[in-house]
Amino acid sequence: MQVQQIYSLVNTITGEILGSDTVVNEDLSNIVDIGTAVFGANQIDNYVKSLVNHIGRVIFVNRAYSGGAPSVLMDNWEFGSVLEKISAELPAATENDSWNLVHGQDYSPNVFHKPNVTAKFFNSKVTFEIDMSFTERQVKESFNSPAQLNGFISMIHGAIDKSLTVKIDSLIMRTINNMIAETFHAEYGTNSHSASSKMKAVNLLYEYKQLTGENTLTPTLALTDKEFIRYCVKRLNLYSDRLKKISTLFNIGEQARFTPADMLHVVLLSDFKAAANVYLTADTQNEKFVMLPAAETVPYWQGSGTDYSFNSISSINVKTASGNTVTAGGIVGIMFDRDSLGVSNLDRRVTTSYNPKAEFYNHFFKFDAGYFNDFNENFVVFFLA
Repeated sequence: MQVQQIYSLVNTITGEILGSDTVVNEDLSNIVDIGTAVFGANQIDNYVKSLVNHIGRVIFVNRAYSGGAPSVLMDNWEFGSVLEKISAELPAATENDSWNLVHGQDYSPNVFHKPNVTAKFFNSKVTFEIDMSFTERQVKESFNSPAQLNGFISMIHGAIDKSLTVKIDSLIMRTINNMIAETFHAEYGTNSHSASSKMKAVNLLYEYKQLTGENTLTPTLALTDKEFIRYCVKRLNLYSDRLKKISTLFNIGEQARFTPADMLHVVLLSDFKAAANVYLTADTQNEKFVMLPAAETVPYWQGSGTDYSFNSISSINVKTASGNTVTAGGIVGIMFDRDSLGVSNLDRRVTTSYNPKAEFYNHFFKFDAGYFNDFNENFVVFFLA
C-alpha cells in the first residue's frame, strides 16, 4: 500500500480554515484515490516489503434503477397480435312524428337504420434483446466465498435490468414524442408555430403576450415570471375541464371524444412544475386555487443535451410515423386520453443455453412490445414559443 505524508498540506488547510492564511492552490492528488482498473503487482506491505496486500472489502455496484418514464404500459395477451379499437359515430336526430300526426299518413317503424361503426387496427411490434454470458468455475478464483460470487452474478443481473429499464423508458418517451410531433404537424403543418396558438397545440407564451401586451419575455425567462405562470395554470386547468366534455376539437382525427377525469393523463416538464411550485404556489395564501393539475413529470422529452438547458430539455426533433419531420421546442406539458397512446402486448422473457465444452451459460434477455398512437383520441400539447 502506498502511504503519503501530508503534514505540510494539513498545516496549510488549518491556516485557511482559521482565516490566518489566504486561499491557495491545494494539491489533492496525494489525498484522494481515484482507483485503478488493474491491481498492480507492486501492491505490497510496508513492513517486510514482500507480502501482497489483500482485498479487505468488496463492493458490488448493484443499485436498482426504477426509471422515470410516464406510466403508459398496458396489458398483454397470449394469442393473436392485433390491437383492434372499434368506435361508433354519434347518430343524428330526426323528426319526432308523435307530435306531427296527419290523417291517412303511414308511419312505418320498419326502416333499417345502420349504425356508423369504424374499426382501427394496430398490428406492429418492436423488439430487442440483451445477450450475456455467465461462468461459474472460471471466476471462483477471484472471490473468497460463495456470497461474494453470488454478489458478483447479482451485480451483472442488476446491470442488465438497468439497461432494459433505460431502453424501455426511452421507447415510451419516443411513443409520446411521436404523438407530440404528429399534433404539431396536424396544427401547423410546415409553418412556424411561434406566431400563433392552436386548439391542440397551445402556445402559452404567445397567448399571454397577446392578452397582456407584454413583449419582452423569452421562453426561459417566462418560467421565472409569476404572472405568466399563473396564466399557464389557468389554461391547463381549463383544458382539464374542457376535455371532459365531448368534442371534436381535441384530437387529430376530429372524432367526437371526451376524457373523464380518471382517464386523463397529464405529463409536465420538471422545470415547468418546479417553477410553478417555487414562483407561484410557495408564496400564495390560497394555494389550492393556483395548483396545477395532478401530473407526472419528466426531466426532458428527448434528451438532456450536454447542458440541461431549457432549449435542450424542452425540444424534440423527430421523423414521425407518418413520415413528417418535426422540430419543436419550449414544450412544457401534455394532456391526453389514456387510450390515445400506450405500450401494449408486452412480452419480456429470458432464454438460456449451456455450452458444455467451454462450460458457460448464455442468457438472452428479450423484450417485445407494440407502441401505438391513436389520432382519434384526445391529445393536447402546451409549449412556449
